[in-house]
Amino acid sequence: MATLKNYKPEKRPMAGKKFVRVACVQAPQVVFNKWKQIEVACKYIKEAGEKGVELVAFSETYIPVFPAYYTGGYESNVEEWRLWNIGLQDNSIVVPSDETDAIGKACKEAGVYCVMGVNELDDADGVRTFYNTQIMFGKDGRILRRHRKLTPTYSERCYWGSGDGSDLGVVETDIGRIGSLICGEHHAILIRAAEMLMGEDFHIANYPGCHKAQSGEKFLVANRDENAYGCECHLGAREYALEAGCFCLCSCGILGEKDFEPEYKSLIGSDHLNIDWAIGGSAIVGPGGEYVVKPVFDKEGLVIADCYADDIKVSKMLFDAAGHYSHPEIARLVLNTKHYTNLNIIENSSPKKGISYKDLKNLSEEFEVDLDKLERIATRIEKHNQGLAIDD
Repeated sequence: MATLKNYKPEKRPMAGKKFVRVACVQAPQVVFNKWKQIEVACKYIKEAGEKGVELVAFSETYIPVFPAYYTGGYESNVEEWRLWNIGLQDNSIVVPSDETDAIGKACKEAGVYCVMGVNELDDADGVRTFYNTQIMFGKDGRILRRHRKLTPTYSERCYWGSGDGSDLGVVETDIGRIGSLICGEHHAILIRAAEMLMGEDFHIANYPGCHKAQSGEKFLVANRDENAYGCECHLGAREYALEAGCFCLCSCGILGEKDFEPEYKSLIGSDHLNIDWAIGGSAIVGPGGEYVVKPVFDKEGLVIADCYADDIKVSKMLFDAAGHYSHPEIARLVLNTKHYTNLNIIENSSPKKGISYKDLKNLSEEFEVDLDKLERIATRIEKHNQGLAIDD
């Protein structure tokens, strides 16, 4: 029987695996002590590996904390504002670093893929700008992808810079294709379309915690009812899973007063601090937009599900956004993946030293060119490179 030379079994849903066990890690943050928090994260990564989990997802900016819990501005108490922001500066993550190495080591020992949410501190010299970042670690502990949130939402702009299209993408792995976006990016129509069109089996959607917008005393109010229209994180995760035909890990944060380090306890009770938003709500959604695991509130731990490849096949028979529903002859998407920098140094391209007499002699003999003529040409080239006047 003839075989298809270009047949690629790894292109099947979830790389041909029958099912993959995944988990959202709903763990408290440690405000502000990144090394304690990394210890907690590594503990959960180890536990996940022991339970047969191959992919784990942490909440948005899990390390060291979601900064916009503190909604400070020009009217803030100066000392309170300084305490929060310096704590954030001192406990954020550079990529790569000793901190990422520690997380990578835990992933390697547990044999899991991990998408970790961090406040990333720009590694450019003299720069103190943060990014809301997802770091994807491989089973071997290597960093496979870094994604910076493209646009901070509302008061988040007090803290984070903007990402770009250079780090949008999907990683091909032995458990399938894994992609991710952060919080409000799931409502950015063209951004989520670009990610979907790269083809995902698993999508990580991480959020700071569950809340919903409504009228009342505060603009955002915590919501624990998974059956309500409720928090936009669940709306976004379910719609994304349905449109992409993939499994979506909606990973949300949880935080309480006990999770503040002693020197930061004074912030509790501030009019600007809203940790009541972080009540969890992590859930796992199937490719039909249905809950595989319903939102879990007010509880620390692993939210685990077995994801079956056949569910993707059935879902895409009905609706395949990148396939029979895409219609590129009608509408197409252009993605700019260039990364821009604000300082581009053009180095002097002139040679560090002139051509030697021996080289000129060899060229003269090889190509039968007069040696004196070659010497004159070489001299003119050298003067030109040095910006000197050239004799006629």
